[in-house]
Amino acid sequence: MAQARISAKASEGAQQQQQPQPQQPQQSGGQLRGRFYRSTSMADRSSRLLENLDQLELRVEAFRDAASAMEQEKEILLEMIHNIQNSQDMRHISEGEREELNLTANRLMGRTLTVEVSVETIRNAQQQESLLHATKMIDEIVNKLLDDLEDAKIRLMSLYGACTSDVPAGPIDQKFQSVVIGCAIEDQKKIKRRLETLLRNLENSEKSITLLEHQKTSVRQSCNSKQD
Repeated sequence: MAQARISAKASEGAQQQQQPQPQQPQQSGGQLRGRFYRSTSMADRSSRLLENLDQLELRVEAFRDAASAMEQEKEILLEMIHNIQNSQDMRHISEGEREELNLTANRLMGRTLTVEVSVETIRNAQQQESLLHATKMIDEIVNKLLDDLEDAKIRLMSLYGACTSDVPAGPIDQKFQSVVIGCAIEDQKKIKRRLETLLRNLENSEKSITLLEHQKTSVRQSCNSKQD
């Protein structure tokens, strides 16, 4: 009997040894594998993706800045060509030379206009309304330029003073300033550039008018001297 019991216990011990034991999580570098290891791996991937997106964001902003610079360059080129065509020098050359230069200027203007650059500004409803209001205020002055050039210049300068951080040379339009503040940052820059262009054109017009008046005065004085 004792021998049978010993044999039975030995058989039970052998069966227990043959049964698979629960697997303990292995350690690697002091950290348990399993759920915790997978979470760390996902965090690493997420971090890499976020870093890539941050780098792309810098490139996107640089791309928009470059496109905006091209937009400004197009405006400047068109303005310069227009100023040459309407300069006093063009009025004091022969008709044949003037015609040839105008053909060249028109060709350059046409080639410039073939370049289409557009940077869309993302606006909310309030910013869109502010932009329309600011544009309307400028257009109202521009439409009355021929009626009173000097008054239009003063009013445009007051609008420009509302757009610049520098100390303005004259009074500023407080109403226009509050409207511009409600615009998107990119629109604020465009509004300021438009006012700068208008003021430059007015200054050039005033110089042309002054020069023309001076020439008329000189002609009258010359005629009077001949009569005397």
